[in-house]
Amino acid sequence: MTGPRDNDQESGSLQATLQKFFGVFRYSREAMQLVWQTSQKLTLALMSLTLLAGVLPGATAYISKLIVDSVLDAAKQNTPEARWTAFSYVIITVVLVVALTAAQRGITICQSLLRALLGHRVNLLILEKAQELSLSQFEDAEFYDKMTRARREASRRPLSLVTKTFGLIQNGITLSMYGVLLLQFSWWAVLILILAALPSFIAEAKFSGEAFRLFRWRVPETRQQSYLEMLLAREDFAKEVKLFGLGEIFLKRYTEIFKKLYSEDRDLTIRRGFWGFVLGLLSTLTFYAAYAWIVWATIIQRISIGEMTMYILVFRQGQSAISAVLSSVGQMYEDNLYLSNLYEFLETEAPPAKGDATEGPSPGDGVRFEHVSFAYPGNAEPALEDVSFHIKPGQKLALVGENGSGKTTLIKLLTRLYEPTSGKITLDGLDLQDWDVHALQQRIGVIFQDFVRYQFIVGENIGVGQQEVMQDEEAWKQAAEKGMADVFIDKMPDGYQTQLGRWFKDGRELSLGQWQKIALSRAFVRESADIIVLDEPTASMDAEAEATIFARFRELTKEQMAILISHRFSTVRMADYIVVLHHGRVIEAGSHEALLEQDGRYAHLFTLQAAGYV
Repeated sequence: MTGPRDNDQESGSLQATLQKFFGVFRYSREAMQLVWQTSQKLTLALMSLTLLAGVLPGATAYISKLIVDSVLDAAKQNTPEARWTAFSYVIITVVLVVALTAAQRGITICQSLLRALLGHRVNLLILEKAQELSLSQFEDAEFYDKMTRARREASRRPLSLVTKTFGLIQNGITLSMYGVLLLQFSWWAVLILILAALPSFIAEAKFSGEAFRLFRWRVPETRQQSYLEMLLAREDFAKEVKLFGLGEIFLKRYTEIFKKLYSEDRDLTIRRGFWGFVLGLLSTLTFYAAYAWIVWATIIQRISIGEMTMYILVFRQGQSAISAVLSSVGQMYEDNLYLSNLYEFLETEAPPAKGDATEGPSPGDGVRFEHVSFAYPGNAEPALEDVSFHIKPGQKLALVGENGSGKTTLIKLLTRLYEPTSGKITLDGLDLQDWDVHALQQRIGVIFQDFVRYQFIVGENIGVGQQEVMQDEEAWKQAAEKGMADVFIDKMPDGYQTQLGRWFKDGRELSLGQWQKIALSRAFVRESADIIVLDEPTASMDAEAEATIFARFRELTKEQMAILISHRFSTVRMADYIVVLHHGRVIEAGSHEALLEQDGRYAHLFTLQAAGYV
């Protein structure tokens, strides 16, 4: 026996299901606004043509009745007037059909133009949002999946949703006219027309939801598949893949992922196709039952042959219109599900802007790390712990330690790509959190070990270090001379206009050492920087080239603070102050000579490296 509690639970479950279903339509208004903002003229044109295309089919159906009846009447009367009446209805039909064809063609043109404009706008929104987000969000796999889902489908879904909405309006108008015509025959015909299409709609909505859920949870696998494609097809990976014979292994992984995804798609496609056939067959049988009913009504002379022609046409086209309406609703449901990815990403909270200062209270105080600790999100083990040091203008600081000791993390904190978990960093006596980020970063020139090799021309590869001189060839040349890249750039046929990389036509690839000199020049192009950070800037150069570059580097940065990360102690010893990191902690600090006298870890590492040159 079912009690009140059970009934309440069933009612609550049904209500929750309905709320969940209709809740996904929350983005319809946003999609309409997005399309309207993209092009008001095209949106108005699309709306007008949709209304016209909705009215014309009903008018055409009614004129078809008049044609048949006028033909029968002309055959009976055999008069010029009756024959002209029949032909006039034919002419009207031609005009209506031409108008309908033109409206449909206009709708296609508007949709095509809007698709291109809207795709660009949505991708621009995604990319603009990406610029607001923090580095930690980009390094979060779950967040990256969210952005990938937004980019994969959302560029076409807003227009699809708006198109379906206009299609719904168009078919709604058509159905209203058909309904008026069918009611003259029987209101049962209208009811049968509607009920016959419902099963297909329910199945479509169910399978659309399943397709979305399948798409949503398997994004990591599709990203992994894309990554394997890149490994197998990109020139910068090709040599290692071929040398180590990795092609077969990667292809096997790629195929395994495909088989898994295909298996899921196949099962959904088969179930969707089976139920689509069964429920479509039900609709077809219902139509022919109504067809027989209309024929019988004609036989018993309840309706005329012209009315029979109209009702059959209306019923057939009405059934198609209802199927289109319900299909549009189902697809709108699916579009809204996908659009939830876009707006979920666009509504992601960016870290609040902190600080607006452009100068500190103690100019010349330099950079201070005061008991700074930091742990990456999700990691219990700190990357830095209780780090303290002070560097003044004109001083050169070297960071020494094994890989993973926290050297690069320290630079990320200095540039505010991350914020300390505890402790504080100051510049000119002011906490970095109180500085305007742009003003702060303008004072820092950084070359990371994994610097970007832009597939741009040589000059732009240097100019990216300071956006104001992105197209300033004189600034390129000055920076290249400081970074000692001018020697090989001047030998190139197109000089600073030479395309670098292999992605584009006539691209030229550089050696690792040459790329590092380009990157070094990129640091020097930022003339406003009074803090220069070099993270393993000469790792791919020979010892002689490195010594030459750093001798020049000291000369060019006499008034600037410099932080150097290097594993070569011949370079490190040039620094005024050396900080030795081990597992994120400062274990030694001082000048080269002082650290050798301490006979600690620095002295041990220096002795080991020096022995390699004996």
